[in-house]
Amino acid sequence: MASLYQETLLNQPASKVWQALRDVAKTHELFAGVLTDCRVEGDLRTVTFANGVVVEERIIAIDDDRQRIAYTVLGDMFEHHSASMQVIAVSESECKFVWFSDLLPDSRAEVVAPLMRGGCAAVRRSLDAS
Repeated sequence: MASLYQETLLNQPASKVWQALRDVAKTHELFAGVLTDCRVEGDLRTVTFANGVVVEERIIAIDDDRQRIAYTVLGDMFEHHSASMQVIAVSESECKFVWFSDLLPDSRAEVVAPLMRGGCAAVRRSLDAS
């Protein structure tokens, strides 16, 4: 199983980043440039990537205590997929955005890893602009 990890340091308070991340209906705003649209119905989120690919995800957990979201990609793109994003305070004015993704088949990591890198950069741009 491929296990991917990305993290980025943000010059933002963890509480601000968490409020943006936990609003799963506005994921396309936080990840602007990587995502262009997002719809949420119950625990299902449908996201549209900038390249036109549409993916359905199930939101597994929104954990306010740990400032963590867990989700899985549905459909036949993966044999297995689980991911989580977490905000970790470093100081009052800085935090880390951490993203884990475990997936099968391993070959899909070639597609997912660049999206995760781009996603981290998009989060930084979006929050710096707000």
